[in-house]
Amino acid sequence: MKALLRIAFFLFTTLSFAQTIKLDGLITDSKNAGLEMANVMAVNKTTKAMDAYAITNDKGKFTLNLKPNTTYLIKVSFLGMQNKEVEVTTATTNLVKNIALDAGGIELDGVEIVREMPVSIKGDTIVYNADSFKSGTERKLEDVLKKLPGVEVNADGEIEVEGKKVTKLMVEGKDFFDGDTKLGVKNIPADAIDKIQVLRNYNENSILKGVENNQDNIGMNIKLKSGKKNFWFGDINAGVGVAHKESRYVINPKLFYYSPKYSVNLISNFNNIGELPLTIQDYFKFTGGFRGLSAKGGSSFNVSS
Repeated sequence: MKALLRIAFFLFTTLSFAQTIKLDGLITDSKNAGLEMANVMAVNKTTKAMDAYAITNDKGKFTLNLKPNTTYLIKVSFLGMQNKEVEVTTATTNLVKNIALDAGGIELDGVEIVREMPVSIKGDTIVYNADSFKSGTERKLEDVLKKLPGVEVNADGEIEVEGKKVTKLMVEGKDFFDGDTKLGVKNIPADAIDKIQVLRNYNENSILKGVENNQDNIGMNIKLKSGKKNFWFGDINAGVGVAHKESRYVINPKLFYYSPKYSVNLISNFNNIGELPLTIQDYFKFTGGFRGLSAKGGSSFNVSS
């Protein structure tokens, strides 16, 4: 009986810690009309981290999943409206909070101050302002992407936007290692990222964009910060082990150089632990697969023994 009680208590405490409080609301203008595509952020007053983010639907409605017994600053922004902050403290039950925005920007000595939107949408392009989602602990592009609403990164380094796989990754409009997403999310440094552009209905050939069906094609372009246009980045992993008869080693550098004119990629693997440095799948992946036969890219790929 005591054991059963302990199990029941453990399950109860686990459920309690996993509980989230739902905050529903409506973002309106001064005439009570719902505002579509308004940005709503919940910033934890204690940790200063953004615990939740939402974009309003066509009726101005939003939903945030928050922690119980926590005080938040709900920050709302909408193009052409004054930003607004509202303090909300959660308990153990769901909440409803409607927020009305005032028209116009903020003027200071005749100068209008325009704050940058965390997310903006223009046609088929979604633009995320990366700094709006950073807390300072992010190291690579992967860490930033995981904080963006509607964006997911799986264990294989594949990016999905609204459930659709990103098939092309670019930096400043140019393919990053022939568009490979895994190398990009694992290596592009977070502090160099300014904007993340999601390109829906993407087609490499702009002439065919209106002809072909591109509904499931998603591209992603990384815009770099000023001063980060020419730089090296990457990682070098190394390990040494001493056995009874012979020592073991593994060295795996991944280095990339980017500039507006050209890029250099160095990926190598030296080891004597039986790890296969390059598979046939890697070869096709790095050279663009069968797409590489068309020689559209201008990349060169060399294999040594």
